[in-house]
Amino acid sequence: MTRRLIVEADGGSRGNPGPAGYGALVTDADTGEVLAELAEALGTATNNVAEYSGLLAGLRAAARLAPGADVEVRMDSRLVVEQMSGRWQIKDARLRSLAEEARQATSQLGDMAYTWVPRARNAQADRLANQAMDSAAAAQAEAPAGKVRPSAREPVRGEAGAQASAWGPPQGKATTTLLLRHGQTALSVERRFAGRGDVPLTDVGLQQAAAAAARLAARGGIELVVSSPLARAFRTAEIVAESTGAALIVDDDLAETDFGEWEGLTFAEVMARWPAEMAAWTASVDAAPPGGESLAGAARRALTALDRLLAEHGRKTIIVVSHVTPIKTIVCRALLAPPAALFRIHLDVASLSEVDWYADGPALLRSLNDTAHVHAGGSRHERRGRQRRR
Repeated sequence: MTRRLIVEADGGSRGNPGPAGYGALVTDADTGEVLAELAEALGTATNNVAEYSGLLAGLRAAARLAPGADVEVRMDSRLVVEQMSGRWQIKDARLRSLAEEARQATSQLGDMAYTWVPRARNAQADRLANQAMDSAAAAQAEAPAGKVRPSAREPVRGEAGAQASAWGPPQGKATTTLLLRHGQTALSVERRFAGRGDVPLTDVGLQQAAAAAARLAARGGIELVVSSPLARAFRTAEIVAESTGAALIVDDDLAETDFGEWEGLTFAEVMARWPAEMAAWTASVDAAPPGGESLAGAARRALTALDRLLAEHGRKTIIVVSHVTPIKTIVCRALLAPPAALFRIHLDVASLSEVDWYADGPALLRSLNDTAHVHAGGSRHERRGRQRRR
């Protein structure tokens, strides 16, 4: 029998925008047992952003607790319920982004239902949301004038509409993800679609992996290496793990998109044989190659892997060895960028990108597509790292 869960969620803002927070509960529909309670201060945000944030937190918790479970979401926000049910349009770009993240979270769940309830029947989630708002208000009251820490989802803006330049310090130690694309393969040299095909690294790719490993070893503090199961990524990860001394694990959800019948072909070859399908694919992340997987589907997998890492290995420094789509997806999550942004990011083979994730909400992209280690000579920092390893 399929397990049934209830997600109750709420959020609010004192000022709209103002000190904001959300609350969410996950309960077993059959026994009434409370499986999870969640509350988080968001800094400065709007009511709607806080409500969607509560929904997102509840859905992710449900997916972690019971993958495949049928879920009924109960909220006193008519807006969120109607929009997530598909009956109302989502005009605000920020809410569209949060709604898409919520839909991605449901990919790990079974049947979904959204039910509006009066506030009196959403009292537990309302209580948690108010606790979170209290925390947000207290944090802002303690901050120096002009130094109020903004929400990761709702930037503080000045009177003229420009983004405020003063940002408060993050709360607590971050979880750092160092996102490493695998080294060169024969398909990447010829710019061919490389998805689930298990192509090996070239000799150059092995050298690139070694260069990345030396740089990461010189950096130090690496506590875990997590790899895609595909050979080109796993071999890169093995070299990095050996160099850094960190444990190596595999997460199947970090595999590249399945390109189906396009595997091994060039863009021009695909255009010649499937012009309509290629046009659809380049226009929408929801379109899939014949016999393959959409970018949106691959992104949902990657975000599931990310959520699992943040939940199980919080406050660690982790190397994630993967592919173009999963790494771009994680970067988009950090920037709160819409799915279409996948088409506007370039990642070289053996490139590094770095993201810090804070337990109180924000994420910070520190670097993107850094390839200094694969160029001859590298930086003085990297040369010192190589010298220490000789």
